[in-house]
Amino acid sequence: MTRRWRWLIVAAGSAALVALPLAVRLLPVGHSAITAAGLLARVQASAGVQYSGYAESSGGLALPVTNRFNSINDLFGDRTQLRVWWRAADDWRVDAVNLAGETDLRRDLSGVWSWNYESNTAARTQQDTVPIVRLPRADDLVPATLARRLLSHADPVRATRLPDARIAGHDTAGLRLRTGDARSTIDHIDVWALPSSGLPVRVKIYGRGDTKPVLATTLLDLSTSAPKASETAFTPAAGAKVRYGQDEDIVAAVDQFGRSHPPAQLAGLSRRPLEVGSVGVYGQGVTLLVAVPLPPRLARTVAGQLSGTPGSSAVGGGVSVGVGPLNLFLSGEGIDDARWLLAGTVTAATLTAAAAQLPPADGFR
Repeated sequence: MTRRWRWLIVAAGSAALVALPLAVRLLPVGHSAITAAGLLARVQASAGVQYSGYAESSGGLALPVTNRFNSINDLFGDRTQLRVWWRAADDWRVDAVNLAGETDLRRDLSGVWSWNYESNTAARTQQDTVPIVRLPRADDLVPATLARRLLSHADPVRATRLPDARIAGHDTAGLRLRTGDARSTIDHIDVWALPSSGLPVRVKIYGRGDTKPVLATTLLDLSTSAPKASETAFTPAAGAKVRYGQDEDIVAAVDQFGRSHPPAQLAGLSRRPLEVGSVGVYGQGVTLLVAVPLPPRLARTVAGQLSGTPGSSAVGGGVSVGVGPLNLFLSGEGIDDARWLLAGTVTAATLTAAAAQLPPADGFR
């Protein structure tokens, strides 16, 4: 075979590989007869569906946060690539890559492993110390995990069907859920899922008046075969620094060791029943309000950050800031200069009303 023909074969093969994803997208989309209520129920019950895939999330929220909360900005203000292997709710692995670097998470029956590639550091949190309240992590952006959390208490009456779509090579059924809560800054959530199993593969969240999603995450590649146990297994790399105990999460630490006592309700939103520490989480679905009592030093740092943010305003001795559908409010000084930081997908007026109903913030016990 001549050199010319060899290169023609290589070129033809390369063109076929490039065209394959386009060809998959152009395949006719099947039509599912499943109802909105039926699809919602399957999504809510899909935690046991096994799969693996590659996903990508993107957000446009540039949050005015301090270095202690930079991980939130990395997740919700940029693009994150996710590789996920899901065998069960207590047996999964998610590898995430964004501007901050690579972080891998591995959940098993006895706890969670977290591994940071850049620092070659592995952290192990045992099941009995896994925090109920914590900062967001990369696994929260996996489409299936996010969809189940947002739709866990959804009212089927507010759900409608969207056109079917072909996503990651699979026919999917679309679902839209409108919040219907005047306190919420979120207008609706769009979810596409496999109609047979309810596995969500794409999620888009829209703020009120927005034409583009404030957060979107979608699977680009999907296998519905069960991952092998070896694919979710994790062993710290040779030479890795290994740390055992509670992960370095300031919100989890405040929740566990703080002296503050949030009330059962704030601004008409009920506190979640399992969350009984010093951090209060209120509401459900995408209508959420979180009240975090900040110790004095961190409170002063956050106050300086929020006060210097363009568009911030002084309200009732505190500071109010809005970033897209997310609003933040830092209360006035409490006991020994501690303060409440309130954040959520609720209106600024709702946060102000909630702050007035909180007891004075306290520090650590």
